[in-house]
This record gives sequence, C-alpha cells and structure tokens, in this order.
Amino acid sequence: MTNQKQAMLYGLGTVLLWSTVATAFKLSLREMAPLQMLLVASSASVLVMALILMLQGRWHLAFSLSRKQYAQSFGMGLINPCLYYLVLFGAFDRLPAQEAQPLNYTWALVLAYLSVPFLGQRLRKLDILAGLVCYAGVVVIATRGAISTLGFSDPVGVSLALGSTVIWASYWIIATRDTRDPVVGLFLNFLFGLPVIFLICWWAEGLSFVYVTSGTSLVAAVYVGVFEMGVAFVLWSYAMKKAENTSKVSNLIFISPFLSLVFIHFILGEQILPSTYIGLVLIVAGLWLQQKKVKAREEALAHGG
Repeated sequence: MTNQKQAMLYGLGTVLLWSTVATAFKLSLREMAPLQMLLVASSASVLVMALILMLQGRWHLAFSLSRKQYAQSFGMGLINPCLYYLVLFGAFDRLPAQEAQPLNYTWALVLAYLSVPFLGQRLRKLDILAGLVCYAGVVVIATRGAISTLGFSDPVGVSLALGSTVIWASYWIIATRDTRDPVVGLFLNFLFGLPVIFLICWWAEGLSFVYVTSGTSLVAAVYVGVFEMGVAFVLWSYAMKKAENTSKVSNLIFISPFLSLVFIHFILGEQILPSTYIGLVLIVAGLWLQQKKVKAREEALAHGG
C-alpha cells in the first residue's frame, strides 16, 4: 500500500471519529455537568495517550524534557484540556448538537484571522469573503433561520460555541512555537491539566456523580477521552506524515460535519432543521474558500514563487 493510500485511510479513520463525538458529548451531558464530563474524559485521555507512547516506544520522551518545557506543559494544559473543553462542553450542554457542532467548525477561520497579528501572515480578500460566507452560516444556524429578527436560540450557548473557536485557534497559535514531540506534548498537557480539573470539579460539582451516573453517560465520556482527545489526534498526525498530497487528505475534514448530522439524527433523535443544513453548507463553503487560499500559497512556495 502506498503512503498516500495509508494517509487517506488514517484520514478517513480520523474523520469517522470526529463525526461521532458531537453525539457522544450529548449522551454524556444528559446526566453529567460539563466539569464532570471533562474529568472523566481527560482521565481516559491521559491513560490512552500513555499507552500509545508505550506502544510506540516513546514513553521515555515524557521524562526527558527541560524545566521550561514542563512549565510550558502546565500552561498549555490550562488551555487544553481545561479551558477549551470546559467552554466547548458548556456550549453542547446548552445547544442542540446540530447547532453546537457546526459553530465549532469555524475555528479554522478564526485561526486564519489570528495568524495575521500573531504570526505575521497576510489577510487577503479571499479571507474576508470566506469569513462573510462562514459567519452567514453561523447566523442562520444560531437564529434557526429567523435571520430578519436576529433572535438567537440561546445567546449564551452560541457565545460559548464561538468562544471555544477563539480558544482553540489561540492554542494552535501558541503550539507553533512548541518544540516537544506532538503526542508527548499533548499527553503532558493533559497530565498537568488533570489535577486542576479534578480540584475544580471536586469543589464545584462534587465527585459522587461517578456512583449515580448511568453506564451510557460514563461510557460516552470515556469514549470522548479515548477517541476525540487521544486516538483521533494520533491518527491525524499519521495521516499528515504519510501524505504525499496533504490537500487531498485535509479535504476529508469537509465530510465530518455532514456525517455527524447522521449520527445526531439517528442516535440522539434530533430532528435536523432546514436552517442547520443551509448554515452548515455556508460554513463549509467558507472554510473551503479559506483552505483554497492556503493551497494556492503552498503551491506558490513549492514553485519558488
């Protein structure tokens, strides 16, 4: 099997996992508070990433970093998982999955905009057009089609969903200066973030939920930790490393939000609104326009232009 075919398989596996997590979020949040879910998911993620590092023979790398890099791990851990997932789970706790999930996908556009002041990248007309198209989709979804009145279904939930995109994009801006091994770095972020999550959950929500929560919600939270926070990251890393044509692999991400609606409808029983389809098409179209600009820049660099 060629490297490109392997990359496509890894990419498809990642997309399939990403497509299921919105459903898993809602199943878990039926009985758990966002903090409680975050504690269970983060614990599962630390364990699975430790296992991955052991299987890869890279476990020792987690213990061979400088003090500065361990301090960095703590700081980044406060952002991801602590802040990002708490805000994201808060959004899913308030909004239907069919609304929270597409809004979260706009993080890639936020990343492009934040890259202008923080990474010195240029803002082009295509970026502005992509933003207009993308956020038109956000308005359609957030108002459930009532655009003329701008009556948001849940202003706090929408704010949390869009806020999570700023946090996630900021995290990746900071990560551009990260010299740690990617999997080791993510493992340490979660390892250092976990005690903080534990203490906040213990203080704010208590820990007795473990004994009264149904198996379905607990399994869903563990699933999120293992696959959304852990395995998907590793699979996508493999896909990028194996890819001979990264644009073909990266285009797979556009399948995920539509496939996710299938799981949301048939497992959660949400009736998918027409405004969700329209808004999602606009968001994906905006992201496609933004990625088209990135591809053009990569091709120009490849040809020395």
